[in-house]
Amino acid sequence: MRIGQFTNAAFDPTQRPVIQPARLDHRFVSQKWQRWPYNLFSQGFLLAEAWWSRATSGPPGIKDSNQRIVSFAARQWLDAFSPSNFAWANPEVVDATLQTGGQNLAAGLQNLLTDMLEATSGRSAQSQYKVGRDLAATPGKVVARNELIELIQYAPSTLQVRPEPVLIVPAWIMKYYILDLSPRNSLIRYLVSQGFTVFAISWRNPGPEMRHTSLDDYRTKGVLAALDAVNSVCGNVPVHGCGYCLGGTLLCIVAAAMARDNDKRLASMTLFAAQTDFTEAGELQLFINEDQVAFLSDVMQVQGTLDSRQMAGAFQLLRSNDLVWSRAIRSYLLGVREMPNDLMAWNADGTRMPARMHAEYLHRLFIHNDLAEGRFPVGGRPVAMENVRAPMFVVATETDHIAPWRSVHKIHLLNGGKLTFVLTSGGHNAGIVSEPGHPNRRFRIAVRPEGGTVLSPDEWLARADRRSGSWWPVWSEWLAQHSGPMREPPPMGSARFPPLENAPGRYVHEA
Repeated sequence: MRIGQFTNAAFDPTQRPVIQPARLDHRFVSQKWQRWPYNLFSQGFLLAEAWWSRATSGPPGIKDSNQRIVSFAARQWLDAFSPSNFAWANPEVVDATLQTGGQNLAAGLQNLLTDMLEATSGRSAQSQYKVGRDLAATPGKVVARNELIELIQYAPSTLQVRPEPVLIVPAWIMKYYILDLSPRNSLIRYLVSQGFTVFAISWRNPGPEMRHTSLDDYRTKGVLAALDAVNSVCGNVPVHGCGYCLGGTLLCIVAAAMARDNDKRLASMTLFAAQTDFTEAGELQLFINEDQVAFLSDVMQVQGTLDSRQMAGAFQLLRSNDLVWSRAIRSYLLGVREMPNDLMAWNADGTRMPARMHAEYLHRLFIHNDLAEGRFPVGGRPVAMENVRAPMFVVATETDHIAPWRSVHKIHLLNGGKLTFVLTSGGHNAGIVSEPGHPNRRFRIAVRPEGGTVLSPDEWLARADRRSGSWWPVWSEWLAQHSGPMREPPPMGSARFPPLENAPGRYVHEA
């Protein structure tokens, strides 16, 4: 910290800030932080934060995992001691306490006790949202089931549909209904309304008995089994594959193997916040190196799975000032309770991952980057993304801390086919759940023709077309352009895959 800068902040009569918080740091945005002495607290903290950031950064040109861990740990420590976290140093809390006679602190204590009770009982205020009634309520039938998945076929809502169905492969780290939340913001319901026959995989929430389930099981018993059922229902037509997060990575593995084996059942590929090259996978890499994966593997061998709470803790640390401390301030110091919503209810509905599958995923993809470097084995032979010929529609989100958009952008380097790349506002979840009519949504879009020049992320950002609103209609139009003329909807299920029960099925209810 420069003494002169702090002196300016302390004695400048205009009280102009000498340092601004980062773009996504909302702790000091209130004008109340411009008052003395609170401006000294915030400015002193931001100057100290900037100093520690420089002190824990290595010399230019040197990339060292230990240095990144030290920098990350320093930021976590600083976040804990931010003046915004202390009632006496936070002008918003001080004002609220004076105005309410301390009722905000009493309400905050009640919120704390409620959270502690919910943590021990397993019940949550989000439970007012019921899966199958308020969430995952788009009409449909479960038409296939095995030990790993249920496949849901959604009922048509238009008189005619495109002949090519859409198969959605969600991440098994989340319940599939992130794409089928409330009717107003359900991507699946939207697709159905646009004249598409939609199928979605609902992954089983694994228990210890599934500890030996492999990543290849997710390929064969998951995506390929679903694809067989879709072909049985819809006939011999190509399928629009759509993968979200880890589901998108798995879809890429499946597509690369299909291309190698001359299997042409994919009409197109859509990827939502999905990485194929993991060399710049963001700060999540801080938790994933050989030592840490070895330790995690030992833990998973005992448990049989990786628990959802263990994963959630790592994700929260990536944005601790926003996901941990700022929420604690609002709830426990200001006494303001966030109103439950469908996205929060989904987020509280955690899942687990089988020990073997997760260890294989971390070693082959995160640590060794086998898919991007042409070493990922399927059926004993490696696969390559370059062999995929289906056109691609790839969506990344601006503030994604799980799949950073510059990492997602690397798909341009791995495949020379026609590729439409979209960068939308929002994060890993909110950027995808971006329904038409949602306020303040925007996105950038650019099309790279087959064999076209590969742009760097910064070049792409400068040249991409900027648009306001939701990207969903653009994707729907893109799917229609890669589909045939409308025709009668297919039946619900087939002789080989008759309907088993109503959507959302039983696997989604597994806790």
